[in-house]
Amino acid sequence: MPPPRVLCIAGTDPSGGAGLLADLKSVSANGGYGMGAVTALTAQNTLGVRGVHVPPADFLADQLYAVSDDVAIDAVKIGMLGTAEVARTVGKWLGDVSPSVVVLDPVMVATSGDRLLHRDAEAGVLDLFDRVHLVTPNGPELAVLAGAEPARSRAELVDQALAVSAAHRVLVLAKGGHLGGDSSPDLLVDAGGGLRGGRSVVEFDGPRVATTNTHGTGCALSSALATLRPQSADWEEATGRAKRWLTEAIRHGAELEVGTGHGPVHHFTELWPHR
Repeated sequence: MPPPRVLCIAGTDPSGGAGLLADLKSVSANGGYGMGAVTALTAQNTLGVRGVHVPPADFLADQLYAVSDDVAIDAVKIGMLGTAEVARTVGKWLGDVSPSVVVLDPVMVATSGDRLLHRDAEAGVLDLFDRVHLVTPNGPELAVLAGAEPARSRAELVDQALAVSAAHRVLVLAKGGHLGGDSSPDLLVDAGGGLRGGRSVVEFDGPRVATTNTHGTGCALSSALATLRPQSADWEEATGRAKRWLTEAIRHGAELEVGTGHGPVHHFTELWPHR
């Protein structure tokens, strides 16, 4: 069997820590063949974003169909979309191609709490939910999707994830890193009880790593999940593998010595020698 062929649909980060460049590293690190369609060009580094340029949506469509007309796609990861028109373009392509694995990282709210999308673009992202299999929101993004304030406890996080899963009939991986404490739990939620043993919630706990190398963690996790799902028995196995890989990537990120702000994770921590 060939490695899973994973198409990542996202914006760029010229410093390499997030977006499409990080997606491709994550795909490679987890045993996949990465491909990319660019939704937006950003000027950013580990200190912040300086500018964003969104190419014409028609050109994004050209990229998407150029790949799918020629290459068998085993999984798709969707990241930054930016505008409602871009979201509609991706939605039409998903409807035409119907990939067997689609992971959506709903890039809507920054870690700072700042909203990253206009309301019409947020609606465009929501319209994609009936064409994807798993969404991976952080705490603030989950709150936006659930129409609530950001969760302050695990119980609130579960309630919001169940509400979103039920409303959109989609699996939700709710990331609990914002909750604080010594651990960083992620919750895989299926309101329909489709997880192992008929469960609706499976928790993946992990240690909270004391580091500033957290740039692009959401990109890394979602693209790893897209890559690992075709190689795993189910979403639970894929999530466990992705969580373990990301924890080590975060733990060793500082070894890269990239940037003076929030540096990237070490995508190839399991492949490169450590100092």
